[in-house]
Amino acid sequence: MSRPPLLNPQAVPATSVDAHLPAIAPTSLTPAALRKRFANPPIWQPELAGDGGLFAGHAPAAAAVLLPLVIRADGLHLLLTRRTEHLRNHAGQISLPGGRVEAQDASAEATALRETEEELGLPRSFIEVLGRLPVYTTVTAFQVTPVVALVSPGFELELDQGEVSEAFEVPLQFLMTPAHHQHHLFEFAGGQRQFLSMPWRNSSSDPDAQLKAQEYFIWGATAAMLRNFYRFLGA
Repeated sequence: MSRPPLLNPQAVPATSVDAHLPAIAPTSLTPAALRKRFANPPIWQPELAGDGGLFAGHAPAAAAVLLPLVIRADGLHLLLTRRTEHLRNHAGQISLPGGRVEAQDASAEATALRETEEELGLPRSFIEVLGRLPVYTTVTAFQVTPVVALVSPGFELELDQGEVSEAFEVPLQFLMTPAHHQHHLFEFAGGQRQFLSMPWRNSSSDPDAQLKAQEYFIWGATAAMLRNFYRFLGA
């Protein structure tokens, strides 16, 4: 099945919000709790296995992304990127660092770490890999392995300006609260397509900073993999 790219997902109204689902408890979102969860994973199934439908002419390709959870004084924060506007695929979108598996990569973890270092300049010495989430298949036929990791503070990023226009952090507690998960549905070519979003707006007690606050529209594959992470933690 062939589908065009969705260029303005923010314009698609939300059909529902999952405020009825429980948030993951803060006690389950600590480094120690995550280490324990990945060391002894529950029996569970991902909610979302893929985007649904594929662009024509795309052969399956392996890829990996990192979910870098930065250890901060107020809890864990997920490090995300905004892709540059000139890229051929997913221009301007919010993404997890990662990319295609290369021949020299020994594992999905190796791919995720290499791509994170190339895109963000984040040294591997700051990263503690915890484990994997199930493979997620995108409409462009990438079979993406999400790798979850803790990131120690004290690093300095050096962004690849050709791929990444911005890096920012979102509190993990916000992302693991389904009241912030929105479902979207739109019509195309006589059928329907749906996607998930988790819009986040940075905030501050400083009035001047509030005027400059920006909304980050986290959606598509990134939001879907985060939703699966929610299901993993809540199982």
